[in-house]
Amino acid sequence: MPWLSHVILAVAALLLDPVWVTARHHRSGNSHKPDGDISLWIDRQQIKMFSGLEMEIYAITEGRVLSYLLDPELESKLPIIPSEVSHVNFTWKSGVKKYYYNFYRLTSLNESILKTPSITIKTRGRVPKRPKEFSVLLPCSGNSSGVAQFGIGLMIETRKGKPLNGTPLRLNLRKECAVRESNPGPCPDGYLGPPHCKKALCYPNCMNGGNCTAPGVCSCPPGFQGPYCEGGICTEKCLNGGKCIQKDTCECPKGYFGLHCEFSKCVIPCLNGGKCKGNNICRCPNGFKGDHCEIGRRSPQRSACTRACRNGTCQADNTCLCDSGWFGKLCNKNKPWA
Repeated sequence: MPWLSHVILAVAALLLDPVWVTARHHRSGNSHKPDGDISLWIDRQQIKMFSGLEMEIYAITEGRVLSYLLDPELESKLPIIPSEVSHVNFTWKSGVKKYYYNFYRLTSLNESILKTPSITIKTRGRVPKRPKEFSVLLPCSGNSSGVAQFGIGLMIETRKGKPLNGTPLRLNLRKECAVRESNPGPCPDGYLGPPHCKKALCYPNCMNGGNCTAPGVCSCPPGFQGPYCEGGICTEKCLNGGKCIQKDTCECPKGYFGLHCEFSKCVIPCLNGGKCKGNNICRCPNGFKGDHCEIGRRSPQRSACTRACRNGTCQADNTCLCDSGWFGKLCNKNKPWA
């Protein structure tokens, strides 16, 4: 299992539900707006690339440092970051408030194995108002193999100099580094040995049983596609707006079900251009209402008929579908017995 999926499970166990709930709360795909309070997280896309799970992992959410980061035994409970992972991406935003940050500590406790960590932003500055990504870089020295400890210290303050509750954050983590075995010549970038630099490296890891056949290139098994084999191929097309998410597996929109989203949950079909959105409930176009969009009438100006239907609805074949109690080409004749 990829490294980050271990982290997800470890974090969930530490929190006994709160972080898992927080992560699940943000699975809907809604974009982060600049309102609200400061938040810091690993985004959904990176988590999915590492583990296949579509979720977010939060360190700070709406102005609150999550409790698992304050656990004094956090380092021992999290897995060691493996050698093939050289950086971790984070996203943060301040929202409507102003916050200032200071990465006051970036240090390696075993510099013969791991160089001093660095970040892709300035060590001091203002937290951006809107979501913005940065990376923590973890460069191995290349001199020794082993596991190195490294430390990150982060202070976050309001514009009045008041620390955010739970900060400064002091994290001690562990990173594995592996030195390539000696060969007649050095391995090209993206490969490692032994014995002849034949093993290619892919980061993130290939998913769903894919093989890394060249640096950053995944060869996908039958039924999967995408740069990391993260997407599915459906032999039969997903219908009614369904999306292929895994091999022969469709994710159906509301109102539809079945292997290919071929079945509607509306036993009575939606009328007048309505779309099924639940069990026998239709989403109706303007001018119509009712569970099946059966109530209403199209406005005359939208009619496609040569002559407007008097008491009915114009059809695509230039004929009128008459309302109950009316008949005739233009639905202008009344049925007194109806």
